[in-house]
Amino acid sequence: MPPNATPLSILDLSPITEGSDAAQSFRNSLSLAQHGERLGYRRYWLAEHHGMPGIASAATAVLLSHVGAGTSTIRIGAGGVMLPNHSPLVIAEQFGTLESLYPGRIDLGLGRAPGSDQRTARALRRDLQSDADQFPQDVIELMDFMSKEPQQAVRAVPGLGLEVPVWILGSSTFGAQLAAHLGLPYAFASHFAPQQMMQAIQIYRETFKPSKQLAKPYVMLGFNVFAAETDEEAVFRSSSWQQAFVNLRSGRPGRLPPPVENYRARIGPAENALLDSVLSCSAVGSRETVRAGVKAFVERTGADELMITSQVFDHEARLRSYEILAELGLSGRTQG
Repeated sequence: MPPNATPLSILDLSPITEGSDAAQSFRNSLSLAQHGERLGYRRYWLAEHHGMPGIASAATAVLLSHVGAGTSTIRIGAGGVMLPNHSPLVIAEQFGTLESLYPGRIDLGLGRAPGSDQRTARALRRDLQSDADQFPQDVIELMDFMSKEPQQAVRAVPGLGLEVPVWILGSSTFGAQLAAHLGLPYAFASHFAPQQMMQAIQIYRETFKPSKQLAKPYVMLGFNVFAAETDEEAVFRSSSWQQAFVNLRSGRPGRLPPPVENYRARIGPAENALLDSVLSCSAVGSRETVRAGVKAFVERTGADELMITSQVFDHEARLRSYEILAELGLSGRTQG
């Protein structure tokens, strides 16, 4: 790895493609994690979503256990667990179990969004008093459950004393402030919500307070990569994700559709403007196009690490996209 390389990691939504099912998605997720491990990616994270026809990673901890059993060195974790959906004790037990099974390899990224619509969120929580505004207190409670000397009478078993590394996830400045205050690493969802990225990074770095877990700020940014042998093929492959994103934002969530030619020419100005905003944190093209895109993004943001997502319909083409990126010599698995 070049000395100044930016570590790369993998974010997987375990996409369910049109004509397929969740079982195949899980096989693909394990295949992707194993592929990333061989290529030198630092982490493999799964995201919690609910009620989404095209996302199979709802039971995040369960799927992580499956991935952990099929890998041996890559860090695995949640990017993230949507903490308002759960009691902190349950998450401490789940990730304490994972840490006990796969010691030294588990990350716990925490977010305060529901990862679903409001009806689904209510069905998940049952207790209507559950409130995203309680997120900071829930994070502290969860970390206490996993500490060596918890202040609470209740014990997380397993979980007690395991000190699973916690990350704060966000798509606004709220998460940046919380991560800085608690001295935790910060992951920003720039791969789909880049609007407040630079402001959030600045707030996090300027207000960071060192902690037992982390001595100095550490920023990981979500980034879309669609790499292929040619620019034209990469643009074609990326149309699956573009269709899915437009469908989701238009209130028509569905499974990941097959790619189509000239998708951007088929949609209206509002949809194109939406995609232009999101694609500001993307690299789509051949290896040289992707190299230039990643380099410019890291120079602009000073990212300590990139979390790469690649929503490609064809699994082999998806694996190839991650392979091309790794071949550029940008990735590494030094501890961070």
